[in-house]
Amino acid sequence: MSIEPDTKDWTWVLERPCPECAFVAGSVTGPEIPRLTQECAQAWEVVLARPEVRERPEPTVWSPLEYGAHVRDVCRVMDRRVRLMLSEDSPTFENWDQDATAETERYAEQDPAVVAREVRSAADAITARFHAVHDDAWDRPGLRSNGSRFTVLTLGQYFLHDVVHHLHDVRG
Repeated sequence: MSIEPDTKDWTWVLERPCPECAFVAGSVTGPEIPRLTQECAQAWEVVLARPEVRERPEPTVWSPLEYGAHVRDVCRVMDRRVRLMLSEDSPTFENWDQDATAETERYAEQDPAVVAREVRSAADAITARFHAVHDDAWDRPGLRSNGSRFTVLTLGQYFLHDVVHHLHDVRG
């Protein structure tokens, strides 16, 4: 049985707490993003070392390994987007189909130890990117192809919700 694609627009998490994971993305300040990213990366290393990391809790729910591979890719995609926002005026982001990526990259078949190292590396890269944001750059804009407008700050908040939410998913 396959995973049903997530087609929800999660941008609402910038306006109110997530009822599932309780994360309040809109309350995170720019300077907090690097520290919180590193805390999440450490937690993902622990998750990816579990003996049951490949086990799906239900046939239609990703395993912790699949979620970890997704989080790695979220770090990479968001790092590219922040880089664009800091170097271009109002860039429009390329579409990213997370479900297609999970299939083509065979998340379920990846090596958990490798994924853990890659999560750490990707988290370190985006942490450095956010550390380098100057005070006057947090409001620089970027757009998704569907018209959703982000600033560097709100993209960071949105990104953190994704990483925190998936930790909630694998902790049950």
